[in-house]
Amino acid sequence: MYLAVVVAFMLVLPLGSIGLSLAATGATLSAALVAKWFVIWSVGARLSLAGFRQIIQPRYTAQVILSLEHEESHLLVRELGFANLALGIAGLACWLFPAWVPAVALTGAIFYCLAGFNHLVQPHRGKLEKIAMVSDLFVGLVLATAFVGAIE
Repeated sequence: MYLAVVVAFMLVLPLGSIGLSLAATGATLSAALVAKWFVIWSVGARLSLAGFRQIIQPRYTAQVILSLEHEESHLLVRELGFANLALGIAGLACWLFPAWVPAVALTGAIFYCLAGFNHLVQPHRGKLEKIAMVSDLFVGLVLATAFVGAIE
């Protein structure tokens, strides 16, 4: 289930939205269009969902994804959930405030790249942490590239 959710927010929903936008408007593919849909889905929806889950059920992220067994880790995971939810809400708000897209794309790129590199340097990654690492690095690079292209 985790893999399906990650793939949906990392590829299927953003690419589907880009395709539908192109088909509906006849516009050409642009960095701004890529940034918009990756911000809305990969930052907005994915981080909001992750944030809610980390706030309500910190044990899942702590034990299942990060292999942390101590109850004390739940406090930190819940704090991560607050940050994820805040960034996610800003990403979702880009639907109403398109001028925010570049700023949220940059913030999302920084967050995802740092999170991905953090997973990368862990010597013992489980399957789900590897999925998180690959998806974080992929989305971070897409957002960074879209940000640079959108501001030119």
